[in-house]
Amino acid sequence: MEANHEDSCKALPELLSSFVDTFVDFSVSGGLFLPASPTSPSPPPATSATPQDGALPPPDPFRTRYPTPSRLIAIGDLHGDLEKSKQAFRLAGLIDAADRWSGGSSTVVQVGDVFDRGGDELKILYILEKLKREAAKSGGNLITMNGNHEIMNVEGDFRFATRLGFKEFEDWAFWYQMGNKMKTLCAGLPNPKDIFEGIPRAFHGVKTDALNGIRARIAALRPGGPVSTKFLTNNLTVVVAGDSVFVHGGLLPQHVDYGLERMNKEVRDWISGSMGRSAPSYCKGRDAVVWLRKYSEEVASKCDCSTLEHVLATIPGARRMIMGHTIQEGGINAICENRAVRIDVGMSHGCGNGLPEVLEINGNSQEVVSIAGFTQVRTRILFQEYIDITAITQHVH
Repeated sequence: MEANHEDSCKALPELLSSFVDTFVDFSVSGGLFLPASPTSPSPPPATSATPQDGALPPPDPFRTRYPTPSRLIAIGDLHGDLEKSKQAFRLAGLIDAADRWSGGSSTVVQVGDVFDRGGDELKILYILEKLKREAAKSGGNLITMNGNHEIMNVEGDFRFATRLGFKEFEDWAFWYQMGNKMKTLCAGLPNPKDIFEGIPRAFHGVKTDALNGIRARIAALRPGGPVSTKFLTNNLTVVVAGDSVFVHGGLLPQHVDYGLERMNKEVRDWISGSMGRSAPSYCKGRDAVVWLRKYSEEVASKCDCSTLEHVLATIPGARRMIMGHTIQEGGINAICENRAVRIDVGMSHGCGNGLPEVLEINGNSQEVVSIAGFTQVRTRILFQEYIDITAITQHVH
């Protein structure tokens, strides 16, 4: 009887493993079932040329440069607030009342900072992943990016994590370990690795009641950790879509000289655990791609427009840089002759609790179209050249 049981397990290890992973995902995400992941094409060769306008190829998480989509949406920092995140997507007509993708062939760029300041960080990662897969089936594309808070958390810097944020990761560790125990019941599956291997059981100055959450967060998010590998290795650090450059903080000439594709690959390799514990140097410090504020000061006269103009001139076809990171209390706006578009409106409850607002770019630069900021009550045209840029804000009753 025991031999027959073992033979049956050996014949079905992948099925059992998939079932357990689905069980863990459902438990951690608050009840989501992730659709099957679409097959991505092989990474294209690096090129300095901007792709020609036209239909987007199947989504490829390794791609840095995209042709101009028919509709392009940018969403700023989310910081652990699931409800505000959903509101932002609904605002642009990207999800329906059941949180299913309804954006058709739209391309969406979320510029990073899912982590910290709130308690729904994992739930946001899961819904973004679900929407990525649903979008791909509809010919759309959801691109997620690294912000400074993604980099900080992978490095183990939890200064801005909240009590609820630590609890969410503590719960994740419970379900993940339960899933691993289920897998050990099958002789056809290898014994899972201890997720806490190498993590101290105590930290100087850390209270006992906080210890489990801290250890769980380290286990999940360190380079090569289960959560960082599952979600963050598909993030980009720089994206070019048509004539718009997306980056969390900003780019300087040395970043472009170093190579956009090169930075994306190296950050991905670091998160996956193949480049040591410390983030690449261009992700750390005030001049880092995820920390820079040279183009985001609320007072326009303090922004370094000349450097921005130089940077855009060195990226073929680029006309503007779209950034998060620095809260714009007046809402989405553009400066430096509309070359710098700032989209972090501090929408999350733990980071300003502002009204959700998203950026929309319709059409291509050969037409008169719109880049907008939305609200359910108003649409603000930020500027109009070959394209209009609109900010869409939500009225909250």
